[in-house]
Amino acid sequence: MNVGLPVFRYHPDPVATGSVAQSAEVCGRCGAARGFVYVGPTYAVEEVEFLCPWCIADGSASKHFDAVFTTTDGAPGDVPADVLDDVARRTPGFAGWQQERWMFHCADAAEFHGRAGWEQVRATPGAVDSLLVEGWREDVLPHLSADGDLTAYLFRCRHCGQGLAYADST
Repeated sequence: MNVGLPVFRYHPDPVATGSVAQSAEVCGRCGAARGFVYVGPTYAVEEVEFLCPWCIADGSASKHFDAVFTTTDGAPGDVPADVLDDVARRTPGFAGWQQERWMFHCADAAEFHGRAGWEQVRATPGAVDSLLVEGWREDVLPHLSADGDLTAYLFRCRHCGQGLAYADST
């Protein structure tokens, strides 16, 4: 965990995942240079150069720029609207090769734990099964690399601990 940063229920360590980075840049919403900026995707009508994690956490960045930071398309119908809003508007997103997507389990959004290679996926209970259900062939999975052309995006259910993953490639 990152001491001093806001707590994100669905993205517990955005610095480790690369969605937030140390920077002296000024936030485009609050005008403060707080030492960290969000470097993930921002989907807004107006271009936004830098946002601080605090303006994302309190929802002011989303409200000010009518922005979302990830898509919740495809969420199961049992996930409450306030959870979808929290993920889309008050949680740092992440960059992927193709269109990023959040994963859900136990009628809630899962925690995002970052890009993952085969060893990490294999060590996370449920993650391999999640990829197989997505249609990935078992013989392809050992080629997963956190920094390669075939990458997994690792999530964990906040309730039952189930590992979840999806993969994409360049």
